[in-house]
Amino acid sequence: MTTTELLLQKLMEMEGCRLEAYEDAAGVPTIGYGHTKNVRMGDRISEYWAKEMLREDIEEAEWLVKELHVAKTEGQLDALVSFVFNLGIGRLRTSTLLKVIRNGGSMQQIKKEFKRWVFAGGKKLPGLVKRREWEAKRFFE
Repeated sequence: MTTTELLLQKLMEMEGCRLEAYEDAAGVPTIGYGHTKNVRMGDRISEYWAKEMLREDIEEAEWLVKELHVAKTEGQLDALVSFVFNLGIGRLRTSTLLKVIRNGGSMQQIKKEFKRWVFAGGKKLPGLVKRREWEAKRFFE
């Protein structure tokens, strides 16, 4: 089981692409489609490298999610990879969301836990609200 082309397209849509480094809502230097590793302000890349970095980031997030042994469907894998891509594996590992999934929580409980993660830099962001809604829905597809 691997992440789907749907996830790749959705991340490209949700993240948007910026070819020059910028600070995201949390103040983290970012480039391309949400890539944050080793990014310095002033960096510039091409569209080609933005897509390559996104694919590498998805592969890494997928590997980390698979280590948790909780994703049983492609929809669950896509949802959790999106979450980890955005917030990092550490946040998922210590989250109530993961505890609820591991304990066989109901659809309502799991969706509620996804939707708690909508803040960046202390502000509720509409883009994160949409992202968590998509992840919560995708988890059950």
